[in-house]
Amino acid sequence: MPVACSTWRTGTQNRKDCSGKHKHHGLLVIALTEGRLLRASAAGPGAPPPIRRRPVPLRELATHSLAVPPPTTERGQAIVQACHQAGFTPTVRYVTADIAAQLTLARAALATALVPRTAIDPVAPGIRTAPVEDRPILRLLFAATRHTETANPTTTAVVAALRTVTRQDRTQRLRPA
Repeated sequence: MPVACSTWRTGTQNRKDCSGKHKHHGLLVIALTEGRLLRASAAGPGAPPPIRRRPVPLRELATHSLAVPPPTTERGQAIVQACHQAGFTPTVRYVTADIAAQLTLARAALATALVPRTAIDPVAPGIRTAPVEDRPILRLLFAATRHTETANPTTTAVVAALRTVTRQDRTQRLRPA
C-alpha cells in the first residue's frame, strides 16, 4: 500500500529536483504535487473575496501576531526559516499543529496563520487568504511504495487517485475568480 508523505521547503531550497519517479533503498517515490502556504487572516467588513489572487510579501507579517505549528515540525521550521530570510523574527502568539485551530484563531482576528492551500475551503466564511510572493513556502507531496518487478493493482489505483485529486486541486487554483 502506498504511503503519502510531504516535506516543506523555503527560499533557496525551492528547487524542482524532486519531480518524477525516484528509487530510494527499495522504495519507489513518486512526486505528486507541490502547494504553497497561504496567509490566512480575518475577513472583516468590506474585506476582499476569501481567496485574494494578489500575493503579499512575507515581511508584511512582521507586524502580525501569528498562530504557527510547533517549531519541532517541518512546517513550523519552514515558517520560522522563511521569516528569518525575510528579515524578521515572527511574533508567535499561539502554537498548535492543528490547522483547524489556526484557522479558527485567524477567523476570530486573534492571529494570522500560514496554512496549506489544501486545508482551506475556498468559500470559508470569515477567512481571507493570499499567497506569499517573496518567500514562498512549498509543501511537496509524495507517494512512496515498495519497488517491485510487477505493479500491484491496488497500489496503482491509489497512486492514480492521488494524482487525480492533486490535478483537480491544481486546476481549481488556476481558475479565474
